Amino acid sequence: MATIPIQQSRSTFGVLQRICDVVVIGSALYLSQWLTGQGISDRTSLAIAVSVALFFIVSEASTLYRLDQTRSANTDLGLILGNWLGTVLLLSSLAFFGRQGDYFARTSVLGWIVLTGAMLGLSRMLLRIALEFLIARGVGQRRCAIAGLNALGLQLHQNARDNPACGLKMVGFYDDRSKERWLSQVENESKYLGRLEQLVACAKAGEIDTVFVTLPMRAESRIRWLLDQLSDTTVSAYIVPDFFVFELLHSRWNTIGGLPAVSVFETPLYGVDGWTKRLFDVTAASVGLLFISPIMLVCAGLVKISSPGPVFFRQRRYGLDGREIWVWKFRSMRTCDNGSTVAQATQSDPRITRMGAILRRTSLDELPQLFNVLDGSMSLVGPRPHASAHNEHYRKLIRGYMLRHKVKPGITGLAQVEGYRGETETLDKMQKRIDFDHRYIQQWSLWLDIKILLRTLLVVFKQENAY
Repeated sequence: MATIPIQQSRSTFGVLQRICDVVVIGSALYLSQWLTGQGISDRTSLAIAVSVALFFIVSEASTLYRLDQTRSANTDLGLILGNWLGTVLLLSSLAFFGRQGDYFARTSVLGWIVLTGAMLGLSRMLLRIALEFLIARGVGQRRCAIAGLNALGLQLHQNARDNPACGLKMVGFYDDRSKERWLSQVENESKYLGRLEQLVACAKAGEIDTVFVTLPMRAESRIRWLLDQLSDTTVSAYIVPDFFVFELLHSRWNTIGGLPAVSVFETPLYGVDGWTKRLFDVTAASVGLLFISPIMLVCAGLVKISSPGPVFFRQRRYGLDGREIWVWKFRSMRTCDNGSTVAQATQSDPRITRMGAILRRTSLDELPQLFNVLDGSMSLVGPRPHASAHNEHYRKLIRGYMLRHKVKPGITGLAQVEGYRGETETLDKMQKRIDFDHRYIQQWSLWLDIKILLRTLLVVFKQENAY
């Protein structure tokens, strides 16, 4: 039997966004050069081509063009302006090292940067307004029915409502089960339209454009019957697998020789995404060490003269894929626990030195982990690494605990900026931390990393749960 490859659908709106962005970046440079009296040449076209390529790379890394995430207009505007700023920084680096910065007049370049940012934001808002206008009038919408009044079908219905750019108008649900079974899933029965036979009849009458099958995969015979009946119509049919029964970790589909496979547990950092994050880590850590090396020297000196013992504390922790790594910190305690039993630091912990308390409160004790970032054992952002003893303890108590090691551990993470920094004296607090670690892996993007780093500065300034 021949295998049929499954193709990923592409959004028309996403294509329009890309076209608009290309037009804006190019026309803004031409306009800026015309306003400043600088002539247009082949280098202008080259600058546009390079800037567009860099903008697309940054935008793909930050998920700007993905429609599977519901974003407000303000968030979308901030994201596109942040992407343009990142593009400008990359262009500046290329111009500096390629010695091309002298060709364009500074007034022309500055005007281009400002004009592009303003026009990108304006074009994106106009696109959103136009899309909402068209959708409100039913343009491009498909009439969709859901076969299966269950939790998965209700989630699909809600997702379609929350993401109008999909252009799906959900007319209602069809289900063969008795009313008592499906009524427990909904507050009222207004969206229930009938049994599956009635769905087929509506499809044959041309009253429905698309059918989403959310029946459980164990109902194979019903699914086969329904698809066989729908094959005698012109509707588009989709099967939505009930993978919600699993805890999906950055799920993605792949094909193996044409045979589709959907991941349940997977890392988001494959291919370009992995290289992008690594490049960001190395660049940011190198720049950070360059600027804060005097602070680290002062901290090292104060640790040395404030209490007997080594300047640095090295502890075994779990890294990527559960492999053991050595994590570096400035020593903040009188003891260097690193055995099979490691007690978490508590408020007023007698083991913490006077200088160590200051370092921990300001998170300065974590600065040596920048060397872990450079050697590749850690990332700037990711799930915080726990002592190996704590891993062995909590992996027996929390379902999916070890999945947090599908990415490199980080100096800071989503859990820390959401209030779960420091001691986890109860199992519920550790569970919350793991939930945020999983959410980080599921939703990872370079833009998310940048937001977490910025929020970390606020958390350190507030000094909450730091002891």
